[in-house]
Amino acid sequence: MEDRPQGQAAEDGAARRIPKAVIKRLSLYSRVLQNLEMKNITKVSSKELSEHLGQNPAQVRKDLAYFGQFGTPGVGYYVAELRAQIKRILRTDREVRAAVVGVGNLGQALLAYTGFAREGFRIPIAFDTDPLKVGRTIGSAQVLPVEELEERIRQYGIEIIILAVPSEPAQAIADRVIRCGITAILNFVPTRLVVPPGVKVHYVDLTIELESLAYYLK
Repeated sequence: MEDRPQGQAAEDGAARRIPKAVIKRLSLYSRVLQNLEMKNITKVSSKELSEHLGQNPAQVRKDLAYFGQFGTPGVGYYVAELRAQIKRILRTDREVRAAVVGVGNLGQALLAYTGFAREGFRIPIAFDTDPLKVGRTIGSAQVLPVEELEERIRQYGIEIIILAVPSEPAQAIADRVIRCGITAILNFVPTRLVVPPGVKVHYVDLTIELESLAYYLK
């Protein structure tokens, strides 16, 4: 029988029923573990890990249990090892290529952000309809005409599309990239996309986030 990495069997069996909130928390755990590594901390308990995120230790253990057995009783988790396992689970233990569609103010800010590269995400290309933007290089991305969308997605091996276009063309752009084989879209457009089964869309609406935060103002 083929040997599998620790936690792989549980991960394969549970992949389709992992709550989205758990996946998001894994990313937060990875970020905390990265910070601990930078401080040369080699071990961490579930209690210490939970305190960094304002959670409880039971939640940390429950989240990780979806993917197998991690840590050592009485010792806790080895920081570097746990982060490596989480990155494998999130499939960010390799370079992931993304492209931005829409190079307005938001798109340009995303392209200029250096944090993506530190976490293994590369954005080599972006697309826009404005001839004044086409041909520019922003961050590490070359801005290309949107007419070349399908060709360039395949050429550059793009796996994730970041949508930062106006609402009107968003669905048409989504349809085009999905026909190219894209199954992951990060959508900054305030509109719901109609996508086939198997395509994941994560929505980021900054206005909604601000409105929700405003509720807590005194």
